[in-house]
Amino acid sequence: MGNAYLNTELVDKAIKFAVDAHANTERRGKGFPYVIHVLEAMEIVATITKDPELLAAAALHDTVEDTDVTVDQVRAEFGERIAKLVDAETTGMVDGLTETESWRMRRESSLKRLAASSRDAKIVAMGDKLSNMRAIAHDYRQIREELWNRFHAPNGKLDYAWYYQGLGDALKDLANTDAHCEYCELFRKVFG
Repeated sequence: MGNAYLNTELVDKAIKFAVDAHANTERRGKGFPYVIHVLEAMEIVATITKDPELLAAAALHDTVEDTDVTVDQVRAEFGERIAKLVDAETTGMVDGLTETESWRMRRESSLKRLAASSRDAKIVAMGDKLSNMRAIAHDYRQIREELWNRFHAPNGKLDYAWYYQGLGDALKDLANTDAHCEYCELFRKVFG
């Protein structure tokens, strides 16, 4: 007996779009294709909702931030709701400042925006942030404090502790989900 029929056309299209957008890029310091993070984020979202538009947004969540894809292209391909969800996950650079110089400013803005976001946007963000926290926890077990040299935060681990605590707080509407519980558990393991 095979699997039951499920219309996966939208999710399949989003996965293909993300694979193409992230082609030939590595997950920072990992040595494997970036798209693996995208698929993990989508899998995490699937533990919270079966909404195909949220699953598609999870697959697309980094296309605007990390590739040449624009929000308008996402909108044209996937519609307004998905474009808004992807845009909510996008953190832009600050003109005239380096990534390190603008790190805190961009994260403060991101945390404020996330805290005020819809539940749907928070679900998509949860997929991304838990995937990131899993990667951080794994790498922290392997290389300990050297991990923080891989990133652009001016104060290393202190900045990341502040930011990931803020993310957990901004996502507290999802406290009843396994994903949020896992996020909090991993946060404690890494940051104490």
